[in-house]
Amino acid sequence: MKRARTTRAAAILLGPFFVLFTVAMVVPIGYAVWLSLFTEKQSGLGFGGTETVFSGLDNYTAALGDRAFREGFGVLLGYCLFYIPLLLIGALALALLLDSTLARARRFFQLALFLPHAVPGIIAALIWVYLYTPQLSPVVSAMESGGIGFDFFSPEGALPSIVNIALWEWLGYNMVIFYAALQAIDRSVLEAATVDGAGAWRTALSIKVPLIRSSLVMVALFTVIGSLQLFTEPLILNKGTGSAVSSTWTPNMYAYTAAFERNDYGLAAAASILLALTAALLSFVVTRFTGRKGKKA
Repeated sequence: MKRARTTRAAAILLGPFFVLFTVAMVVPIGYAVWLSLFTEKQSGLGFGGTETVFSGLDNYTAALGDRAFREGFGVLLGYCLFYIPLLLIGALALALLLDSTLARARRFFQLALFLPHAVPGIIAALIWVYLYTPQLSPVVSAMESGGIGFDFFSPEGALPSIVNIALWEWLGYNMVIFYAALQAIDRSVLEAATVDGAGAWRTALSIKVPLIRSSLVMVALFTVIGSLQLFTEPLILNKGTGSAVSSTWTPNMYAYTAAFERNDYGLAAAASILLALTAALLSFVVTRFTGRKGKKA
């Protein structure tokens, strides 16, 4: 009787979550999978109306066979290799500095570093497009007056430009997560390390960082997933700037272009599913790798 009551209570409490999860996640994913299996074709030598026909895996093979889609994953690979280490190391370093006994005005620096995250991604991208544009940007003018010439919209400069925007948006946010984890560490452990003669560097690297490992894993996992969804920043740079960022620069942009410019919703759905599978695979790899490292530690 007690077990049945507990089961009923759990079902009542968890029911709203599963309903929302089904409506917001399961149904859209299922619809995307179904949509990816169909394509629209015109009948009557192009003079008749369009009809939706079952195409099986043709949309998937079309996406994988498209060079632009494959190159988008290459861009994501370069972005992840460049962005993720800078974000994790930078956020962790800032959190350790704020947590150190030498830090002053902690509240001010926490707020100052977190504020860029409060700016919507589109607005942040527009701000940086202005700062990247020659003849408009004081940053570019200062660089040119110092003899530094760099085209932020060139093929070589587009990726660093977008990485810079993403760092500006997310560095402070992840710093706050790391700082909160550091504040939760038992101070007696740190005092014991100081009594044993451990310096600030040794305490930070050998005690603090291992103790917040779960936060590091969580941030790394979310950063990998977020990096694969790169869309807003390159889309803004693509619009009216003459930059090297094309309309299919990332897989997300490829799906957006297929859906809303070419009206090929089956291809867009297939590209989205392939990107989602890639994100799931990388998430699995990150969790397994960090799990093994944790067991060894």
